[in-house]
Amino acid sequence: TGGKGGGDTRGPLLLLCQLAQALSPRRAFPRELKEKGWRMSSQPAGNQTSPGATEDDSYGSWYIDEPQGGEELQPEGEVPSCHTSIPPGLYHACLASLSILVLLLLAMLVRRRQLWPDCVRGRPRLPSPVDFLAGDGPQAVPAAVFMVLFSSLCLLLPDEDPLPFLTFASPPSPDGKTEAPRGSWKMLGLLYYAALYYPLAACATAGHRAAHLLGSTLSWAHLGVQVWQRAECPQTPKVYKYYSLLASLPLLLGLGFLSLWYPVQLVRSFGRRTGAGSEGLQSSYSEEYLRNLLCRKKLGSSSHTSKHGFLSWAWVCLRHYIYTPQPGFRLPLKLVLSATLTGTAIYQVALLLLVGVVPTIQKVRAGVTTDVSYLLAGFGIVLSQDKQEVVELVKHHLWALEVCYISALVLSCSLTFLVLMRSLVTHRTNLQALHRGAALDLSPLHRSPHPSRQAIFCWMSFSAYQTAFICLGLLVQQTIFFLGTTALAFLVFMPVLQGRNLLLFRSLESSWPFWLTLALAVTLQNMAAHWVFLETRDGHPQLTNRRVLCAATFLLFPLNVLVGATVATWRVLLSAVYNTIHLGQMDLSLLPPRAATLDLGYYTYRNFLKIEVSQSHPAVTAFCSLLLQARSLPPRTTATPKDSLRPGEEDEGMQLLQTKDSMAKGAGPRAGRSRARWGLAYTLLHNPALQAFRKTALLGANGAQP
Repeated sequence: TGGKGGGDTRGPLLLLCQLAQALSPRRAFPRELKEKGWRMSSQPAGNQTSPGATEDDSYGSWYIDEPQGGEELQPEGEVPSCHTSIPPGLYHACLASLSILVLLLLAMLVRRRQLWPDCVRGRPRLPSPVDFLAGDGPQAVPAAVFMVLFSSLCLLLPDEDPLPFLTFASPPSPDGKTEAPRGSWKMLGLLYYAALYYPLAACATAGHRAAHLLGSTLSWAHLGVQVWQRAECPQTPKVYKYYSLLASLPLLLGLGFLSLWYPVQLVRSFGRRTGAGSEGLQSSYSEEYLRNLLCRKKLGSSSHTSKHGFLSWAWVCLRHYIYTPQPGFRLPLKLVLSATLTGTAIYQVALLLLVGVVPTIQKVRAGVTTDVSYLLAGFGIVLSQDKQEVVELVKHHLWALEVCYISALVLSCSLTFLVLMRSLVTHRTNLQALHRGAALDLSPLHRSPHPSRQAIFCWMSFSAYQTAFICLGLLVQQTIFFLGTTALAFLVFMPVLQGRNLLLFRSLESSWPFWLTLALAVTLQNMAAHWVFLETRDGHPQLTNRRVLCAATFLLFPLNVLVGATVATWRVLLSAVYNTIHLGQMDLSLLPPRAATLDLGYYTYRNFLKIEVSQSHPAVTAFCSLLLQARSLPPRTTATPKDSLRPGEEDEGMQLLQTKDSMAKGAGPRAGRSRARWGLAYTLLHNPALQAFRKTALLGANGAQP
């Protein structure tokens, strides 16, 4: 019943579609080709189908994997988008409101009594999140808050909504995709997360029982939201299906610690007696530092080290490169935060490098077929005549590439961690030297102990610089080590094991006269310098055979040029590797000493040390604490605190300052006043932070005189 001369084309077309379906298991043809094929087949046989039959009834069964109803086919292995039962915008809106409420309540608890002495209850003031210059405050809470903040910033990078409680939906484009600029909102999101976790850190510095209650509520709210989101959507399509879950582990760890620390402090506050804590400038760390400084060192440690010679030597070497706690010394809070952020940055960058590359290589290796032989033949590469052998070789090379990448990542993380441990040892050594009165080895213009505007800026940005240097250094190390291990594997190990593709060995075979000549030139010159041109007379080495020395120098000049080129190449490679490894180490300048001030990382570190030593010297803090105790408390009637210096220890420290010269003792009170003035001048010179208090004391003394 078809048209004239129009045969039945349905059978051949069905055969072609089934063949295409067998070759492409996921999708045989696009929907456009499907509709075009329907039109072409319907023209020669116009009345073969029934009038009520439609396109989907006739050809819908041919495309067995084509979704019905215009739905898009989900690619194999791709994770679908996950949406929580409660929108993230509502979560963040509630958390932001709760944080603002907590901040207002903390402002009511912390009063500005110093500026408003006439007001009975004082004026509210914004609480400080972290007291960076406090030597005896809790260091675990700021470290946990900074770890949570940095982890949130790492999760912000692949996120499409920097500010989740706002909607930035632009009109859809013709292709169905939404295009909206996100850069400016991401920069605003950096400030949003810092403000979001501000009250979480401020609750620890308020020093109030209600502040601990607010901190417990806020930390549990943050932790509950994060756990709820990860439980509902453990897999996300961004970067890797488990990347969001793995990247949030430090965040959950920090929030978990805070959710336990605040309730513990709240329970302890109920068990403490009123006024039992230390007041004023009293600091247990500073007094412990002073106690260890004034105590006499015990002898007899040499006999212990002689019994275990090798073990003691190994322990001493280990202490020079691995940081171990030292009694009587505590790292400043800024350095503790830098170490915590460095460890978090290593984890986050290593995770991103791992899940961003390794799963892709595994998918490529699993999808290799015999068609790869044609692809390689197009580039002139013929691995074997057997296609199955080509597939096995390509899979083996991809596996070797994956091993090289993971090995380079492990090596980079290990070196970065060891550099961090070595830096902590250097920080402690530098701080102890500066506490003893050593001078900074910067240029003469920057050796003043007084704080400056540049020093304050460097102190503020030290931890952030350290984190950024570690991230960039780890990326550069991964790139260089991956290229090095790949070249070593594909040019040396695999050709030797397989016995094919010996490109490096063939190039060495063709250029062996060049390398042999250079080796002989270097060896002969060293032997001649040792046996011919140098002799020892009367115990002193002297030059000899100068005529032969000059002739050999002239004749070997061309060869030494080639040797110098080889040494220059080695110098460039060695400098690149050395600077890459130490890129995250701010206590070491990557430039020579004459240009050390041009290294902004090293310059920032030196100014950071200047502020730390001038503003939070533990000996000065303990000295001021003892002065306040001597003026406010009767020494005989009041019980001394548990962590303060006992009277015997104070007398021992005073005895160290007294002279043993009998002539000086008999000189009278005038000599004592002179020594006191010299001591005062020395103290003010090395501790400029006390000069303001000295001026106030002088003004008070002059005003009290008639």
